[in-house]
Amino acid sequence: MTNTMQKTAILILAAGNASRMGKIKQLLSYKNTTLLEWTIEQAQKSVIKNVFCVLGANKETIEKELTTNAIEIIYNPNYKNGLSTSIVIGIDFLQKHNFDSALIMLADQPHITSEYLNSLIEVSKNNPSKIITSSYQGSLGVPTVFPKGYFSDLLNLKGDKGAKNFLLENNNNIIKINSSQNLLDIDTPEDYQYLLKQ
Repeated sequence: MTNTMQKTAILILAAGNASRMGKIKQLLSYKNTTLLEWTIEQAQKSVIKNVFCVLGANKETIEKELTTNAIEIIYNPNYKNGLSTSIVIGIDFLQKHNFDSALIMLADQPHITSEYLNSLIEVSKNNPSKIITSSYQGSLGVPTVFPKGYFSDLLNLKGDKGAKNFLLENNNNIIKINSSQNLLDIDTPEDYQYLLKQ
């Protein structure tokens, strides 16, 4: 494996209050566990050993439900100001701990597997200065690996902008991985019912 010194962290964004769901989305049951726990499991089964989770809304309730102790929680008190605040607080933490890259993923993309995460990480190892992003049905989004050269830009994200606009702006330095996995996130009760039927 080349470049074994590269220190990568997985950052799971799970701070939102899921207003459209009407209940705590992170704790919806899925495959004998919860959406968040499933995501954490996939992250921890990947080749990356450092997995962090950004929590905000319902933090205490969610933490009580987490059965895995190996996960480090980063608290985002500004979660009401949108997804960007979780990226900013997570990246700030990783920068202080000298990580070389960050794989950002959401807690509500249940089709993401550890194998898929590994495939992104593998490409990143061979292209350490590039952003490695997921392309699904022509749209770019997370999971995405950002090298630390982009950390300071990510720290300037504002509002409910996630990584998507940022990816479009940096299109010339991106490697797109076509995902056969459905990367749709679960935002509404309808999305959730559809997921359970699959």
